Amino acid sequence: MTPPVRPSPARREPDPSAAQPAGPRRIHEVAAELGLTNRAIRYYEQVGLLRPARSGGAYRLYDQADVERLRSIQALRDDAGFSLADISALLSDQDAADDARTAYRATADPAERRRLLHDAVAREDRYLALLRGKVARLEAMIQAADERRARLRAKSAEL
Repeated sequence: MTPPVRPSPARREPDPSAAQPAGPRRIHEVAAELGLTNRAIRYYEQVGLLRPARSGGAYRLYDQADVERLRSIQALRDDAGFSLADISALLSDQDAADDARTAYRATADPAERRRLLHDAVAREDRYLALLRGKVARLEAMIQAADERRARLRAKSAEL
């Protein structure tokens, strides 16, 4: 039996009329723009996937980088089916890659550049392993569905 497909409770349709101001935005504005709930965005912050700035009144303020990070979280979760733990690892690696790019450009030392490149290769290896694991699990699910379908066709042919 194939598992039911359930819509994500944290995903709503994006509001195309939601304004995209140039400056920092409050949580409800970002939620409307992306089709997320305020609660989902707060949860992403709670588990460390997001670190928005705070206003003087302690309101969360989201800049364009935060919005793009939320878009990445959505895509990894909804489109690629990654767990929040996997997303956390991927985002940490992305943050490290951004820092490494800056460090690479700031140094002319070949040994330091070699070390930074070695670290970058290790990050890509982790990413590829994660993707290959996802593909293997999906292939196993496809094989199981094919086998179920074959059994159903065989039973139908017996009738």
